[in-house]
Amino acid sequence: MATQVKQGDGRPKKGYFTADGKRCPGVTTIVSRFKDSGGLIHWAWQQGYDGIDYRQKRDDAADAGHLAHDMIEADIHGRPPPDVSKHDPELVKLALKAHEAFREWKSQVKLEIVETETPLVSERYRFGGTFDALAKINGKLVLLDWKTSNAVYSDYIAQVGAYGELLMERGTIVEGAQLLRFGKEYADFHAHSYPREVLDKGWRFFQLARKMYDIDAVLKKVAA
Repeated sequence: MATQVKQGDGRPKKGYFTADGKRCPGVTTIVSRFKDSGGLIHWAWQQGYDGIDYRQKRDDAADAGHLAHDMIEADIHGRPPPDVSKHDPELVKLALKAHEAFREWKSQVKLEIVETETPLVSERYRFGGTFDALAKINGKLVLLDWKTSNAVYSDYIAQVGAYGELLMERGTIVEGAQLLRFGKEYADFHAHSYPREVLDKGWRFFQLARKMYDIDAVLKKVAA
């Protein structure tokens, strides 16, 4: 059974707690513990090889991608658009292109937002999570998740698989997931569709990560 914290409140500031009052880890915390950092390390190395300060490059790239992310998140949640007056006009231009691409996709798939940012806690597996949105796409109920990155990684699928389990424990069955990705450098927009079978594999991955998370916590104490 999944405990619903409060609909639409977003990620709890004090963390996730089971019904018996015990704190439990969140989806992103569990997955991040075992995230493959190889791609990031290679990217930083490549920037150095090209004579570029990766820290400056990272910050500049994040501006375009995250600005597009914020624009589209505001669109989905029905919030006022973010203030872009202090951003570089070129970055704003890239973000606006991504936003327009999203709006075209939104029209094509007949996007209908059903629910957003609802924190849930799994009493059985003792973890919490807040999915970005639950929506209907061409009439089918799916999870929506958005990321700012230059690629799709396996841990993203593990995350939506875990959210799918939380919803299932609540009594809500989704048919799949849509991962909306915004490239960091150019804020390019991509929609990746995953059927229920892929979410199930992501959930299996997450289950193992959840067990490893507890074992890792014990080993850290031993190692200390």
